[in-house]
Amino acid sequence: MESIQFKRFNLKNEVWTWKEFIGALIVAFVVVPILIEYLLHGYINNILANDLYVGTLTGLIMAICFLYSIYILSLKPHHLTWKDIGIRSFPIQYLTWIILWIILLIFVGVFIIFVMSWFGVSYENSKTASIQSQVTPINFIIGFVSATVISPIYEEIFYRGFIYKWLRGKWGIYSGMTVSSLIFMLVHIPTYNVLPITFVSGLVFSWTYERTGSVIPAMIIHGCFNGIAVIATALA
Repeated sequence: MESIQFKRFNLKNEVWTWKEFIGALIVAFVVVPILIEYLLHGYINNILANDLYVGTLTGLIMAICFLYSIYILSLKPHHLTWKDIGIRSFPIQYLTWIILWIILLIFVGVFIIFVMSWFGVSYENSKTASIQSQVTPINFIIGFVSATVISPIYEEIFYRGFIYKWLRGKWGIYSGMTVSSLIFMLVHIPTYNVLPITFVSGLVFSWTYERTGSVIPAMIIHGCFNGIAVIATALA
């Protein structure tokens, strides 16, 4: 797809077994949804009583949980570093592709939302609703930072740095991209109207990791795309 040829890197992960992968899935589909998104979220909501603040604080706690779980499951037991899952520099030439991927995702995202809305599929999450109902500078800043910084960092490390890398090592590039993107999509339920966008973006993020050996390009694309979505939400 891309004309620039970069130095290939080793995405194999012989040290990781099914135990680490299943552990990561338990964190994503059981621990975080039940303990954080349901129980802890409800407790924080009783204190703050503001969907945006509650959602942002919950997201920050989720980020800590995801990053700590990766450290405990995949790094510390095998004496690996964060560099081994993609926290590293990338070729400066890839900046052009980062811009192109952002533009592509914007067009794809608009098209998918239009199609989903045409079929009557829509679900606004609590943070989005809060930003729309009370567009204040502080609400916008909190929502923007949460979407452009917090979420892209921990999601790219977890879903690309570990999940995609593990699947890629077991089943190859395209199977790894597809399955990891499906997992990434499923954890975003119940925002049904954006699940197809989440799947497509997962493919893009995995591909950038495959091409550069770094999750940072995916973080940049992810953050910019989310930021544009927050701005569009605030102006809607």
